[in-house]
Amino acid sequence: MLKLAAIVGPTASGKTSLAIEIAQRINAEIISCDSMQVYRGMDIGTAKANVGERSLVSHHLIDVVDIDQDFNVAQYQGLARQTIADINGRGKLPLLVGGTGLYYQAVVDNYHFFPMESRTNVRQKWESIIKEKGLEYAYNLLKEVDYPYSQLISNNDQKRIVRALEVYELTGQPFSSFQQRDRHTYKLALVGLYLQRPELYERIDKRVDEMIAQGLIEEVAALRDSSHYQDDLNSMQALGYKQVIAYLNGFIDREGMIEEIKRETRRFAKRQLTWFKKDKRIYWVEVGHASQKEIILEKISTYIEGQLYTV
Repeated sequence: MLKLAAIVGPTASGKTSLAIEIAQRINAEIISCDSMQVYRGMDIGTAKANVGERSLVSHHLIDVVDIDQDFNVAQYQGLARQTIADINGRGKLPLLVGGTGLYYQAVVDNYHFFPMESRTNVRQKWESIIKEKGLEYAYNLLKEVDYPYSQLISNNDQKRIVRALEVYELTGQPFSSFQQRDRHTYKLALVGLYLQRPELYERIDKRVDEMIAQGLIEEVAALRDSSHYQDDLNSMQALGYKQVIAYLNGFIDREGMIEEIKRETRRFAKRQLTWFKKDKRIYWVEVGHASQKEIILEKISTYIEGQLYTV
């Protein structure tokens, strides 16, 4: 059976830096589990590992498509499967790292996705409803008809919200019911990182300030001015990018933009924690004490190796 380790948790919990050090200890390669890190040019706002960090450990499924290309969980799952098999075949350990719950579950539980035809008239109807009543209205409807799936996606993910409502209207069944899982595909070692909420929120606020200082606004401006940009891109609904686009278009001032990014990121982190806590296989490690970093690294490394390499 192929081996697979994972380090998951909310945004700003320190997954990237810890995972790089863990990977070096356990002879692993990192597979990004982030629905927005697949897009080229979206570096600062998605907190991708930088060039120096990637030189220390091989990273996969980063910079896969341009911002105007469609990319979905089934495509991600297929690429992840290939990558997991390849890394195992080379005698190394694949380490899934990120916070996109749907992508994570599609891989570790080997979801079987059933393709379903789309009907343009139904999709356009829901898009019109969103224009009239807002995306929040549609997301709340989705929570009523398919709560499990609503918790796996962002409340800003219009494309997936519309798709799920479309499927429900066409079939009378929730979109989540068309997904089957197989929990016996990989030998797993799953680790979750968490901090006490006040510290997590403090880290989030600090990271948003750092992203602005590093050039997030300039990054988004360059993407907006590129040949790949269109007004309705799913990629530009990403947290941070959506708010900066609104600022660049004059709909919000700079301070309002920054505060909205912080607020929405805190909400997103809360949703991530709620979702991952439902997976009882995850071994949770508190990472808020910087002075205990070596203890934390040893604890995680020992747990992963114990789960995967003992009979």
